[in-house]
Amino acid sequence: MGHTLLLIQEAPADAAAVRDALSAHGATVFDLQWVRTCEEGMHRLASEGALAIRSNSYVSGVLLDFSLPGVDGIESLERVSRAAPHTPILVLCTAETEVAARIAVRRGAQDYLLKSCIDNYVLPKAIRSMIDRTANSEALFEEKERAQVTLDSIGDAVMCVDVASDVTYLNGVAERLTGWSREEAVGHSVDEVFRVIDASTRRAISHPMVKAILENRAGALTPNSILIRRDGAEAFIEDSVTPIHDRRGKVIGAVMVFRDVSSVRAQANEMSHLARHDSLTNLPNRVLFYDRLSQAIALACRRRKKLAVLFMDIDRFKHTNDSLGHAVGDQLLQVVAQRLVSCVRNSDTVSRQGGDEFVILLSEVTRARDVSFAASNILAALREPCKIGEHEIHITASIGIGIYADDGMDPGVLMKNADVAMYHAKDSGRDGYQFFTEGMNVRAVQRQAVESSLRHALERHEFALYYQPKMDLNSGQITGMEALIRWHHPERGFLTPDSFIPTAEECGSIVQIGHWVLSEACAQTCAWLRAGLLLPRIAVNISAAELRRRDFVEHVEAILNRTGLDAGLLEVELTETFLMQDSRATATVVHTLKDLGVKLALDDFGTGYSSLSYVKRFPIDTLKIDRSFVRDLGTDPDDASIVSAVIGMGKGLNMRVVAEGVETAAQLGFLRTQCCPEGQGYLLGRPMTAEESTRLLRTASAAFA
Repeated sequence: MGHTLLLIQEAPADAAAVRDALSAHGATVFDLQWVRTCEEGMHRLASEGALAIRSNSYVSGVLLDFSLPGVDGIESLERVSRAAPHTPILVLCTAETEVAARIAVRRGAQDYLLKSCIDNYVLPKAIRSMIDRTANSEALFEEKERAQVTLDSIGDAVMCVDVASDVTYLNGVAERLTGWSREEAVGHSVDEVFRVIDASTRRAISHPMVKAILENRAGALTPNSILIRRDGAEAFIEDSVTPIHDRRGKVIGAVMVFRDVSSVRAQANEMSHLARHDSLTNLPNRVLFYDRLSQAIALACRRRKKLAVLFMDIDRFKHTNDSLGHAVGDQLLQVVAQRLVSCVRNSDTVSRQGGDEFVILLSEVTRARDVSFAASNILAALREPCKIGEHEIHITASIGIGIYADDGMDPGVLMKNADVAMYHAKDSGRDGYQFFTEGMNVRAVQRQAVESSLRHALERHEFALYYQPKMDLNSGQITGMEALIRWHHPERGFLTPDSFIPTAEECGSIVQIGHWVLSEACAQTCAWLRAGLLLPRIAVNISAAELRRRDFVEHVEAILNRTGLDAGLLEVELTETFLMQDSRATATVVHTLKDLGVKLALDDFGTGYSSLSYVKRFPIDTLKIDRSFVRDLGTDPDDASIVSAVIGMGKGLNMRVVAEGVETAAQLGFLRTQCCPEGQGYLLGRPMTAEESTRLLRTASAAFA
């Protein structure tokens, strides 16, 4: 490929000598364009782009005569260089201007050549050398530019040092991470520009680049390293370091690639935290608690100390959660978590196991009374009203306590026994604590057996309904029947509700059982009516768990439609506890049942937190006086006053009143003197099978025919 050369030379003879020296190599090798003045040359170079497009030839080099008239040689060099800053210049000089030519080389000219030495060998060689050096320099520049762009575009930071560990290069990312610009950092010690410390000890770390140079091998920072920016900001980093060698393999420096891993580390820490903590309360979860308990047991074993595990469950939390909504339930759990943490020492651990279950580890306890004191404080703290939005919620809890090493030598056994003790606390009335005893395991096994059997009792047809009459206390006429469930257990025999209903409520079987009871009672009532027997109404106890279900009213309506029973003959017995929730959902259920035509009775009236305002707020048809007030009517004047007041209140509110647990003639006599309209109890009629109830109803129908 030919090269276009621009010759700036006034003397025609000198220009001819140049042309002759180049013509020996052929016109295709060198295309010489001649101008006589510096101004012409600058004009030619300025218009080079347009000329090159037309002629497909760029100027590859300038031959500049240093003896142009009217202009200094150095000045002419500078003017030409400005016009074509990237075009190489070969100065042609005489012996008199050789000194100036040497200066010109230092000022940017590629080389100089004495005019007296120009011939067809020296000149072409000098031109080729000039063009080749320029091409190599351009290629080197382009390579360096590509490398620079590449290093600045990658996401990692890059730093280079020389053999003295002084910084020679930083890319853009390294500038941002260190806070040093490339210009400022070059020449400074790497320890000054790249300050690293250990995150745990906060001590300076020996720099891996220095080590890589000294030992001539790759390396890296130790884990947990922090880079201190120039402005004092900190970032966790990871790096890799490699020594740099010359052609002979000698170490001449090192290069380090490093990156900010603060966000990755924070994310990893967050994931680790989430894996070991409860997302709702931020308390240690089951995994972390078990780990801490294992460590505490190992320490207690070495020191011959005791520790305590408190297994806690919020009483009736499911009722609250379902009635007020899960959002309120979650906030309640957060309040409970905060109160538990405030009740224990910093060395203790509070954990949420899931749901409404919490476990507290009390490390290094010495006396049982210390544990009792802690449990009492926790229960007292939880009794304080919880204000969540528009709700003021009152809760209690049950706590089971296991002591190491008395109640278990390993975490699993200790946790299980504390759990067993907690269930015993619930069975003992809730809102209390119980220490584990060996006898509890027997009851726990029995409870588990009952729970397991309950799951199959319905499908095996082991349940039966018994019916207890309600009587008009003046006429003796049957005013209704209450359906009562009994369990013919294959191993334990005949079981009353008290022995299995609490367990059914705990394990969730109560909903299916209650659905069966309601369906069976309605079907039996329809059978009696079809047989011509008179039955004013059938009463069925409904658990709070059933009432809380969104589809409960739909189930009631479906059963009435399927059996054909008039809704007015069905009386649903509700508990005071359910009404006391006073939630929107509770009111909706009660009023929807009333809209169906179903009668509503308030069971065990007076044993809970009833007040006249609650009774008036809901469309209650019947008040049932609890048997605990009826039992001591003859001996306890307070009970007598309560019963009289309830009877009077019922009349005033136009409600039916039924006294439960009438077992003696004295009780019956008192109730009659107080004009109590109805009663129920063993004196008036025991619970009977459907067949026995049929005979009773037939006799009663005949008597009042």
